[in-house]
Amino acid sequence: MASNERDMFSAEIVNRGIESSGPNAGSLTFSVRVRRRLPDFLQSVNLNAEVSSLSREDLWKKIWDEASYDLASVLSSLAVFVFTFTLYFMSRPRPIYLIDFACYQPDDELKVSRDQLIELARKSGKFDEESLEFQKRIVMSSGIGDETYIPRSVIASSENTATMKEGRAEASMVMFGALDELFEKTGIRPKDVGILVVNCSIFNPTPSLSAMIINHYKMRGNILSYNLGGMGCSAGIIAVDLARDILQSNPGNYAVVVSTEMVGFNWYQGKERSMLIPNCFFRMGCSALLVSNRRRDYSRAKYRLEHIVRTHKGADDRSFRCVYQEEDDQKFKGLKISRDLIEIGGEALKTNITTLGPLVLPFSEQLIFFATLVWRNLFGGGKSDKNSSSSSKKPYIPNYKLAFEHFCVHAASKTILDELQKNLELSDKNMEASRMTLHRFGNTSSSSIWYELAYMEAKEKVKRGDRIWQLAFGSGFKCNSAVWRSMRRVAKPSSRNPWLDSINAYPASLN
Repeated sequence: MASNERDMFSAEIVNRGIESSGPNAGSLTFSVRVRRRLPDFLQSVNLNAEVSSLSREDLWKKIWDEASYDLASVLSSLAVFVFTFTLYFMSRPRPIYLIDFACYQPDDELKVSRDQLIELARKSGKFDEESLEFQKRIVMSSGIGDETYIPRSVIASSENTATMKEGRAEASMVMFGALDELFEKTGIRPKDVGILVVNCSIFNPTPSLSAMIINHYKMRGNILSYNLGGMGCSAGIIAVDLARDILQSNPGNYAVVVSTEMVGFNWYQGKERSMLIPNCFFRMGCSALLVSNRRRDYSRAKYRLEHIVRTHKGADDRSFRCVYQEEDDQKFKGLKISRDLIEIGGEALKTNITTLGPLVLPFSEQLIFFATLVWRNLFGGGKSDKNSSSSSKKPYIPNYKLAFEHFCVHAASKTILDELQKNLELSDKNMEASRMTLHRFGNTSSSSIWYELAYMEAKEKVKRGDRIWQLAFGSGFKCNSAVWRSMRRVAKPSSRNPWLDSINAYPASLN
């Protein structure tokens, strides 16, 4: 028992006399009586008297001495709390901000209408009449308009355009054009950039495209540069994902992401129909982004990165070969497009949105989707009834319009956009940016999703807090999603936007 507890009790020995019976008969016996002690009023009185006898200074000194131990404990606990909170705040991933972006618009002399494209193909002497007729059917039903851009090497030359010289010339034109605009818009000097990521699927020279940029702009010697090749039209999102990871490891830097494709270098000159398809869709284009995780860039950033979800179906042989670069029987190099592309793309999309859905959809929508899935598995999992309607067999598609205000779906082709709109149950308004980008600029590969966002900005559609879903597909086969949130209302740009000279003509009728 502690001393303070013993002070609360008193002990008393009592003489009980001589025991008359029992084993202790004739013996003198005693007992111990323990009682709770009454409060020591005298001590309290003495304490009061002591307090009343102290001066004010002595009283405060006595109180401070007695409370100093408790104050030290409080301050120690507070210091531990502040340290823990600071450590948590500093160690968590920093937000990734998109300060601004630029999309390259080639000169008007490189504009080619659909009829002009077929005529150029005819004059080149590289295609027979059957191949020309096939390309004409594809181009006229592609959703592409009459103001897209083709490299000068394809327009003016009947020789082989897939040379390193022509590839470097086109790369210099589009990449430097987009970067010049980006540096002008943001006021950032090339030497301020600490991270550079470039993606181009087909054209991968030595030195790399990233080295070409570093050499042209005389960037600093300790820049972290990366070059992604062969990753298809979805590589733009992969490049952003890579830049995000590098920024988390190297905070306080600016990162530039360049996404492009070299059309002339991939221009197919043979007769294989599945390899003629890219000639009909791919056009010149390039995007350049400036991203940062510096906290002081919060006030001037346009968008904040919310999520990136990547899906890769390369383990499946059919998916792996559905977009495949090879030589034909005449040894002409080209990109072969499989007839299974749409089906394979649908499977990749299903996997991607299954992962993305729980991150972005409202809980009510997730609950409906889960309940529908359970119902189908429990009561509709048997053999399908021939008399059952097709609508009852159709799986429930979550309403992604509840999760996003804007959609930037890779402008690959009219057929693919039609299928995506149908499968995701999107409205014509949701698909407007994608269809107009395909019509005005064609399929610019990995940069197309940024031409679509530029379209929305030119139309003044982006408000503060809006969520943008960028969805892209590429060889491998890959399906990738990026989700951005607008940091502010984006006003109509007065310059440096590829849509400014034509935005009033859109949305155009595509019938």
